[in-house]
Amino acid sequence: MVLGRIAIFTDDPGWHGKQLKFAFDLRGYSAEYVSLTACKLVIDGYSLPIVIPGFEQQLPAAVFVRGVPGGTLEEVVFYLDILHALKIMGVPVYNDAYAIEKSVDKGMTSFLLQHAGLPTPVTWEVRDRNEALAIVAEELALGRMVMSKPLFGSQGEGIRRIEKMTDILWLTSSRGIYYLQRFVACAGVGFSDVRVFVINGQAVAAMRRRGLSWLNNVSRGAFCEAIAVDIDMAALAIKATLALKMDYAGVDILQDQLGNYTIIEVNSIPAWKGLQSVCEVNVAQLMVDDLLTRYLGSPNVEKMKQSA
Repeated sequence: MVLGRIAIFTDDPGWHGKQLKFAFDLRGYSAEYVSLTACKLVIDGYSLPIVIPGFEQQLPAAVFVRGVPGGTLEEVVFYLDILHALKIMGVPVYNDAYAIEKSVDKGMTSFLLQHAGLPTPVTWEVRDRNEALAIVAEELALGRMVMSKPLFGSQGEGIRRIEKMTDILWLTSSRGIYYLQRFVACAGVGFSDVRVFVINGQAVAAMRRRGLSWLNNVSRGAFCEAIAVDIDMAALAIKATLALKMDYAGVDILQDQLGNYTIIEVNSIPAWKGLQSVCEVNVAQLMVDDLLTRYLGSPNVEKMKQSA
């Protein structure tokens, strides 16, 4: 018997989508992949105002957001409108539109982390190119390097490290906005940071990512190492997810050369294939269990059997 139907929002299910679908199946729920690009709003007073392919007659019991497509400002706002509307209509959205909005925008992420008193790199977000150039020049003159990042982006795309004045030629805006961060060198030899995976306020797994360069993304060839979840680092990761009101997140933390921790990124739609390869917990199953138990009140039959 199918207990309910779940929509997984994604344009490319891949390994992650399959992991989620299998985890929902184990809990007695059917999950279907849907692209947000195929959804629409129909405000006519008669039918469901949110039209989701495959769910025309009844909205899903819950939705798991595995991907939000890029596009124009209008397109992205529309996709987020769908997520907002679902939550308003009582459909649990995991992570919801608020969490995604605040984390996909690197500038707002930096602001919220700093506002919550959490350590994060010195950051500038400016409109004027001359001001951005002046900031970089001043930092370089003081012997520091600067990271230039697209305001929206993931997996290291479009990130550049400005090391010397001639590198200023590479300084580009993100649709007219310059997002700059002071480069933080990691402790030890080489390049590394730690990804802490948080679900419902608990740090469930962690790994060290050792990059081939200063980019430590797994998609860029970083090597994953299993590590125990450090208490202080876990506490920072949990506070970061609370500041951005996330159900789950991948929080990237770097230990600098003075031994201090700095939060580099907070990802509301994190990949976990690399983490899964080195940790013992089933990350997809933990997220699905949290969604179904906390939002739908669905008992975990397998855990009940084990405890009986």
